[in-house]
Amino acid sequence: MGIAQEACDDILFRQIQLEYSPKIDLSLDRLVGFLDRIGNPHLRLPPVIHVAGTNGKGSTCAFMHSICRAAGWKAHVYTSPHLVQFRERYVVSGEEADPTLLDAVFRELRRLGAPDTLTLFEAMTAAAFLIFAANPADVCILEVGLGGRLDATNVVACCAAAAITSISLDHQEFLGHRLEDIALEKAGIIKPGSPVVTGRQEPAVLQRLASRAGSQGSSLRVRDVSWRIAREPDGIQFSDEDDVIRLPEPALKGRHQLDNLGIALGALRAADFRPSPAAIACGVRQVVWPGRLQRLDGALSGIPPTGSELWVDGAHNPGGAAALAAELRHWDDGCTLIVGMKSDRDPRPFLETLWPCAENVFVVSEPGQYDATAIDDLIRASGGRALSGPTVPQALRNVKELARRYLRVSLLGGRSSKDGPCRAGDI
Repeated sequence: MGIAQEACDDILFRQIQLEYSPKIDLSLDRLVGFLDRIGNPHLRLPPVIHVAGTNGKGSTCAFMHSICRAAGWKAHVYTSPHLVQFRERYVVSGEEADPTLLDAVFRELRRLGAPDTLTLFEAMTAAAFLIFAANPADVCILEVGLGGRLDATNVVACCAAAAITSISLDHQEFLGHRLEDIALEKAGIIKPGSPVVTGRQEPAVLQRLASRAGSQGSSLRVRDVSWRIAREPDGIQFSDEDDVIRLPEPALKGRHQLDNLGIALGALRAADFRPSPAAIACGVRQVVWPGRLQRLDGALSGIPPTGSELWVDGAHNPGGAAALAAELRHWDDGCTLIVGMKSDRDPRPFLETLWPCAENVFVVSEPGQYDATAIDDLIRASGGRALSGPTVPQALRNVKELARRYLRVSLLGGRSSKDGPCRAGDI
């Protein structure tokens, strides 16, 4: 995308942020009423695969999209939030939406009175439905924004399949403070008769998913029961009641990605999309989802000592920290962590989980970053052990002063905006 299009994308996002309320108000009534007035585009979509969960939703969507592309199927994909460009949220018929298309759709929403009715996320979701209903595709992949039962994406009336990724504690102020309460909210995307695929979950979570699936007459397909995925000496093997499929290592790094890959493939097959083994292998090798245990080679990577590796990961809750820690424990040379977090997160359990995997932890708060946790608060949450960055570039320079040898450095703390450490020029 050229500089002019990047500017258009940025201006559009800033404009709609001003036009719509950013509040999180989980309810379907406003959006259902608005969509009814404009012709119910959400009822005119290709077969929908709906994806909920605490961690792994975006990676699962990326796997499905990549496999569909390799199989020659056009996919609509709606994900959130975006990493760098607003348009990343919208894949239309297999391609990222053009900023001019998004501008036209939001102008139409403005004409229809959406700013007087909808919240920001509801408006972005309505835009997705308008775009997807007007363009041909073979499948529509929708990622839940928050929770599931009352999320704006859950206005869809039926689904070809539901996919539910790893569930753990997050957004308790909206979803409940017990794991089973959160699972019940996520399970709300399961529609009557629609198959649902999930990976490894805590027993309390599986109980809630099974209860909801049973009440809806839906089959629940669970990893290690209905399907399996595992590393073999020559790659990865996926199996279910119908097939055994051998696959290469996925382009997305991390042991936790096996669960996401299995859920993605299981959901496609449950929705009666049966890509060939060759197409699956191609999609697995070519999948792209930035900011997920991604090695950086841009401007920031030149700051640490020569020969070092710089990685970024969007982990931002205890479940994400646990998945990341499982990977970091296998890094023989150890690593230094650079962590920044939003103020609505509790950094203490996050840092406690990762601390044993790190030689040093620097905490940062980027200038101009929205709603960032103050450095002093992050240091207190670490029990006084963390070091002040105080910004990502300066933290990397501090790492260089601490260690004159090869090392791995990981930037952590959730998806970053254009104003954060993942600007296009940095990665």
